[in-house]
Amino acid sequence: MADPPSDPVVEANRLIAYHAPISAALTNERTSLESELIPVTAYIVVACAEAYLRYPELMARIDAALPAEEIGRRARRPGLRVNTVGLWSIANFWLIGRKVVRSLDPGGDDPLPAATVLGFWERAALGFRGDGTRQAADDGTARPYGPDLVATLVAAVAPVDAEDRDRIKRFNATLVAYLFLLYFDTRVGSSDTGPYPLPDGRRLVVRDFYQMGESDFWWSDVAGHLPYRNLTAALVLDGVDVSITDFGTARTTPEDYLDHLVGFSLWTTDTDGGAGGGPLRPVPLDRLDGIMAEVRRAQAALYRSIAAMSRDDKVRCGAYVYFSILAPFADLAGVADDVDWSVPLALPGDWYDLFSAMEGTNTGVTDDGPYYELYEANR
Repeated sequence: MADPPSDPVVEANRLIAYHAPISAALTNERTSLESELIPVTAYIVVACAEAYLRYPELMARIDAALPAEEIGRRARRPGLRVNTVGLWSIANFWLIGRKVVRSLDPGGDDPLPAATVLGFWERAALGFRGDGTRQAADDGTARPYGPDLVATLVAAVAPVDAEDRDRIKRFNATLVAYLFLLYFDTRVGSSDTGPYPLPDGRRLVVRDFYQMGESDFWWSDVAGHLPYRNLTAALVLDGVDVSITDFGTARTTPEDYLDHLVGFSLWTTDTDGGAGGGPLRPVPLDRLDGIMAEVRRAQAALYRSIAAMSRDDKVRCGAYVYFSILAPFADLAGVADDVDWSVPLALPGDWYDLFSAMEGTNTGVTDDGPYYELYEANR
């Protein structure tokens, strides 16, 4: 566990100033926020306000059990949700929550919790990336997987012809759409890493699909029949420029990158208990059609289940997805089962009523002030 900073204001401001322009740019790039099915804005505000109130104490407990930098290092393998988007989220959910709570209670904004949360994030991010950078925004890459693991993935890659390519495109689209719904209209159910340069000049992108089956998401009971909970795809691309964003997505030129897919392999990291992060095991490519059929069946049942939920149930489910993005960090530290991840828990009832009634507008970031406010230097 790290020692408290000698000057929390300086430390908090250093990291707030780093995050603000990156997060403002990512927010402006987001294609949509609101959904006809799910009250996304409401649950984001609820979750982030809850994160603001609870993450400092939770991160201190996690850090005491296993230092943040070691958590990051141990996450450098497929199938774990301590990943690029998870790291972005644990810092920025707290910072967004700070914006929300400051609008109601500006006097309670203390720089020491900010330094605690952002310091935990920085050490975990440095451990995860392992190259001295902290985010994909620093250099356009996310390459946590070492050369031996990359070699394993590439050695099993099968060449792709036009028919294979069409099937893999359908497979990818099916899983992404299903996970988008399972994670309540967010893209945190999958994450890309790379680009990993290959000796022949091609590029490897590794795409992890997380927690597809029945899990701690209580609405995932419709997915208990899925044959895999976690899948990892190795995508070998030819003639494609690739960068990675801190939302864990590949940005490519040309955009139709899967039209340039020349090699593919598929793996699972499922363990006997169903969790991810175990040894890589190959998934035969003749199972793709069967996996797609089962995923589509789960997605149809999931849509019916969510559509039947009350607004309040939807807000609580979505808020749980966001708030519990810290849980995989706690799991690596061995303390996840000691935490009540319920949302809301610390949020005052009148605040929850206010936030859960909010409706979004899909507008971008305005220019009427900094995205994240710095602390006053004389505090």
